[in-house]
Amino acid sequence: MEEKFSRLIFIPIAAVVFLMIGYQYVCPGDSNTCRFRSDVQQRPPTSDSLYPEPDEDFPAKFTSKFNFTERDLDRHADFNIRGDDVMVFLHIQKTGGTTFGRHLVKNIQLEQPCDCLPGQRKCTCHRPGKAESWLFSRFSTGWSCGLHADWTELTSCVPVVMNKKDKKNAPKNKKNFYYITMLRDPVSRYLSEWKHVQRGATWKTALHMCDGRPPTQDELPACYSGEDWTGVPLTDFMNCPSNLANNRQVRMLADLSLVGCYNMSSMSELERGRVLLASAKANLRNMAFFGLTEFQRKTQYLFERTFGLRFIQAFTQINSTRAASVGISEKVRWRIEGLNALDVELYEYAKELFLRRYQFNRQQQHQEERLRRRQDRQQRQRRHRNYLVELLRLGGGSVAEEEEEGEVKVLEEVVTTEDYSSQVVRW
Repeated sequence: MEEKFSRLIFIPIAAVVFLMIGYQYVCPGDSNTCRFRSDVQQRPPTSDSLYPEPDEDFPAKFTSKFNFTERDLDRHADFNIRGDDVMVFLHIQKTGGTTFGRHLVKNIQLEQPCDCLPGQRKCTCHRPGKAESWLFSRFSTGWSCGLHADWTELTSCVPVVMNKKDKKNAPKNKKNFYYITMLRDPVSRYLSEWKHVQRGATWKTALHMCDGRPPTQDELPACYSGEDWTGVPLTDFMNCPSNLANNRQVRMLADLSLVGCYNMSSMSELERGRVLLASAKANLRNMAFFGLTEFQRKTQYLFERTFGLRFIQAFTQINSTRAASVGISEKVRWRIEGLNALDVELYEYAKELFLRRYQFNRQQQHQEERLRRRQDRQQRQRRHRNYLVELLRLGGGSVAEEEEEGEVKVLEEVVTTEDYSSQVVRW
């Protein structure tokens, strides 16, 4: 009698369990198909909603002009904010660096956020539990190596400055410096700088240090005689041969020591340009990260993937800039491109590298998500199998046990079947 009663109790319990199992397989935890409407609306945006595909900025058939290796594309910085790592922002004029610099100090999710007091230009960005800065930038340490210091200046100056800023009684561990920067379309950047100079900007306090000294007046003559160049016409701006706006991005990313700094007589102009461009490409490629002003959301995505940090608010793409409002003829555009021929070639190189890194990281992310879902299914499978084994142990019965074992095997076959067609990469 007791055995019969036990079997009667076992049947509804088993039915309930199988209903639960069926629900888990039809409506898994990472699926939205069985969620209530209110729950769907409250879910935070996923990476796919922030960076939708297919990517309109990356054509299906992409013809590569440069031979990038997997090492060039796979950029994951093991940045230890608690240790001795320092992020160094190389801020090139008129590339959106001010906006990006504010993101670094005000928009990153950190255990110890930067302390930005109202009315002060600089923020205090200390490591958790330490009075040491993890960020070297305009809005954290100020222009400690000079106004808009370039690669040549920063690489020789930053280690000295950061060691001085540490407490004297702190142990001097070797620091790792992770250089980052922003680039912009050369014509738009050039026009933006012209408009900025036209309003009175000069950057005349920039040091331009190279090999331990600034350039002489003969090496870098001024383009204007007064206090500034306010109201300068575009033609006059283009006609100054020593205008540092010309090929600014290449000059600020290259190792100027390779060409005798600002001494133009050390080699021919053609050879100087070739060396500078090669150096700028190499330094850019080896940086921990760089972004492009024209691709704000992708810049955010690649930064987050590279450093394992997350921004609080999404980046905004603003195309209505002062440079965009300037109407120029095709002839003037050609002239600007000629004056910035090195920058044009560098930007073409940077844009392909940037978009290929974006594509590479998206593919990696999809693979990681597929692996995570597979592991979740396998974990649910093991958990359900343990439930069945426990129920069989409590209910007993050799015939029922054989039937349940058969159903477990069927479940295993269903769960472990994968559709690998989704992993095909479409170029």
